[in-house]
Amino acid sequence: MTETNKIYRMDCLEGLKRLPDSCVDLIMTDPPYLIKDTHAGGHSQLARSIQPINDCLKENDLVSGMNPLVLPELVRVMKRINCYIWCSKAQIPGYLDFFVDGLGCSFDMIVWWKTNPPPTFHNKYLSDKEYCLYFRKGGYCQPDSYEKAKTVYFQPINIYDKKDYPHPTIKPLNIIKNLIENSSRPGDLVLDPFLGSGTTAAACLELGRNYLGYEINPEYFGTAEKRILDTRAAERMIKNTQNPE
Repeated sequence: MTETNKIYRMDCLEGLKRLPDSCVDLIMTDPPYLIKDTHAGGHSQLARSIQPINDCLKENDLVSGMNPLVLPELVRVMKRINCYIWCSKAQIPGYLDFFVDGLGCSFDMIVWWKTNPPPTFHNKYLSDKEYCLYFRKGGYCQPDSYEKAKTVYFQPINIYDKKDYPHPTIKPLNIIKNLIENSSRPGDLVLDPFLGSGTTAAACLELGRNYLGYEINPEYFGTAEKRILDTRAAERMIKNTQNPE
């Protein structure tokens, strides 16, 4: 039996198959992007400085996209389709085909517009945007303010989170928290099958949601465990401050 409010170091496909049908309220996940060219290009000092980041993505298998066998399992475990998936531009048509054309879902596109993107080279536009597709079919989406209903976030790369919880594709906690709060209720179960540095779990702890996560990379799993412990400690400190004995 899979416990909630716990993370598991395993391939998510194996973990998903252990879950019963219709047990998850929301999926928030950042699976591997599909990146065909990880060579920065050129021989300038700038190119050499960025190439290690691309090499890290490739070495940790973060450029080959999501295993297509995972998608039907995600649908199976959701009570109703209610799912945020971060992706590269190249993956957008495939996800739309599966969820919209295949399952009749409605969708929105969330954009994180980076105000300080890394520099680019000839023959390329800046990599200044990250895409998150939101699919639902009867899923819950209730932003309670104008600000929370926005679909474009203008903010810099989150260097402080990346320093504390190293992961090459870490997403800003405030964005993840806002999306989870918009599409779930307190006590709901939020699943992240590609947990990475543990951002989804940390957001759930702060919002009073239950979480479940899978991460196959042992280094990132350790990072996620540390982040969960740090978040729990911070939440206890806040609670003790608000309710002193």
